[in-house]
Amino acid sequence: MKKQLRSRIFTGLPLLALLGLALTGAQAQQAGAGAQDAGQAQEAAPAEETVQGALAIPANITMFGHASPNVRRPTAIVNGDIITGTDVEQRLALILSTNTSKVSPEETERLRLQVLRNLIDETLQIQEAKTAEIDITDEDVNDAYARVAQQNFHQDVAALDTFLAKVGSSPTSLKRQIRGELAWQRVLRRNVQPFVNVSQGEVTDVLDQLKASKGTEEYRIGEIYLSATPDTKATVAENAKRIVEQIHQGGSFVAYARQYSEASTAAVGGDLGWIRLAQLPPELATAAAGLSPGQLVGPVETRGGFSILLLIDKHQVLTADPRDAVLALKQVSLIFPAGATPADATKQAETFAAAMKTAHGCGGVDAVAAKFGAQVVANDQVKARDLPPSLQSSLLGLSVGEATPPFGSLKEGVRVLMLCGRDDPKASTGPTFDELMTQMQDDRVNKRAQMYLRDLRRDAIIDYN
Repeated sequence: MKKQLRSRIFTGLPLLALLGLALTGAQAQQAGAGAQDAGQAQEAAPAEETVQGALAIPANITMFGHASPNVRRPTAIVNGDIITGTDVEQRLALILSTNTSKVSPEETERLRLQVLRNLIDETLQIQEAKTAEIDITDEDVNDAYARVAQQNFHQDVAALDTFLAKVGSSPTSLKRQIRGELAWQRVLRRNVQPFVNVSQGEVTDVLDQLKASKGTEEYRIGEIYLSATPDTKATVAENAKRIVEQIHQGGSFVAYARQYSEASTAAVGGDLGWIRLAQLPPELATAAAGLSPGQLVGPVETRGGFSILLLIDKHQVLTADPRDAVLALKQVSLIFPAGATPADATKQAETFAAAMKTAHGCGGVDAVAAKFGAQVVANDQVKARDLPPSLQSSLLGLSVGEATPPFGSLKEGVRVLMLCGRDDPKASTGPTFDELMTQMQDDRVNKRAQMYLRDLRRDAIIDYN
């Protein structure tokens, strides 16, 4: 198992959080800390057989009957509860709406089958809540639905209803997913969480390790993990390559992690939280070491399958991160005249940049801008880490009163940012004892939750139509 510490707060969720249900921080925690299970080592076996777990499989086999008996149509009955084709198509429509590029028919079909598997799990979770006499009321679901509308649209429920209808989904589909997630949270709270304990000594040991590692780099990594056996390795590797291509073409890593990843972190879009590279398997640590924030690597072959990694961010343990500085900026924007050529724009940008140097600080910006008919916008609460990486490095190297080089495009015009002030961050003291204990408990709860769901799948009666 990978050892990890998960951040307590999930922030900045985009529209894609519809797929992860932008619920409260506590609910998000329960939904998905924990890393993928390591592949099991094969035991010694006679030469003519391969042993995987308790299964003895001959090395040379003959298929009796149809060679592909597991072709699935997009409907199923799970312990008597029906999953219809409409359920699958509406959930699929919501996922496809998050892709900025066109998804191929082959990729759509693979995604459709994954949606069906997700709906089966969701149905099992709702059924388990009913068995435990846990009631998820319509009011509970509607309240969560309203939070999704507010956090993702900054509007009311009607705006979310309109969006879902526009993309071919429906409020009913999203509310079903909300009901499943709420049901599973409460099942875990009753049947798993009370039996998970973390000792004070364990927490103290981890705190001591954090203090000892002060100044070392930590990485916030997203992972999509696909398990594979020797027989399925080639097919899984090809599927992983297609996922990487879709993400490079504008697909959402979060959405693909939720739908494809077999790690328990799929529920939070593959987010492993803040970890050190030493906590990863060597092959993943090597792949992640050379990444910059926002970069993707994979598929990387690991023991038991393949991983796709996204470096979300990195920082130094218990050390102030310059990117957490709060900047006071003035942005000066100049729009090029209609019909301006690239040569005209370049010359005008150079003249504009030279004039900005004569401003001698933010106090003189407005006068210089007026000479060019440029627009000035001031903002004194800009977090450096919220800016594009290229601007971060440029601005953090400036002194107060200095400006960035001009940037922009022929269509959007040229812009210059002048630094008017900077509040540097204080060094982080790390998590408190109570915060760390909660993180460790959540991690263990979710590892057990993964096994719990496996048991439900094993005992389920599923008829495919």
